Order: sequence, then structure tokens, then C-alpha cells
Amino acid sequence: MARTDSKTLQVKEQAKGPDAGLEEALHRLDTALALLETAVARKLEAERSRGDRETEFALLEEDRVRLAAELDAAGARLARMTSTTGEVNRRLDRAIETVEDVLSGSAGR
Repeated sequence: MARTDSKTLQVKEQAKGPDAGLEEALHRLDTALALLETAVARKLEAERSRGDRETEFALLEEDRVRLAAELDAAGARLARMTSTTGEVNRRLDRAIETVEDVLSGSAGR
């Protein structure tokens, strides 16, 4: 039976003419090239997309580092201001006590 099918195909190919096999092969080649071009385009797009994600990630990392440095600097300024405010409060308390002592001493005269 397989031999009959093979002969049938040969007869059909011969009936199409001598260039029919070549035309079919060219058609298959065109189809394969189109599939290859599509696959390459998808691959390039995936690579470009990955590159875009990596660039975006690098920018986000730079922002994170910058913001962390700014936060550290703001924390240090806050600590200095808190220390300065405490010192100013102590000095004001001493000044108020001194003024009260002077006023109470002159009121007693």
C-alpha cells in the first residue's frame, strides 16, 4: 500500500509539471523565512523590553540612593536642631532665673 501511495505522489508531481516541485519548495522556503523573521522580531522586542526594564531599574535605584542620602542628611539636621533647641531652652531658663533673682532682690530693697 505504501508503494502505491508513493507512486501516486510521483504521478501527481509529474502531472503538475517539472517546475511544480520547485514552486512548492520555494513556497515552503518563503513560509519558513516569514516564520524566522517573526521569531527574530519577537526576540529583538523581548531584548529591547528587558533593556528598558533594566534601565528603569537602574534609574529607580539611583533615586533610592539619592533619597536615602537626603533622608540621612535631614535626620542629621533634625538631630542638630534638637540639640540646639535644648541648649537654647537651658540658657533661657538660666536667663529667666537670673532676671527673677535680680527682680526679687531689688523688690526687697
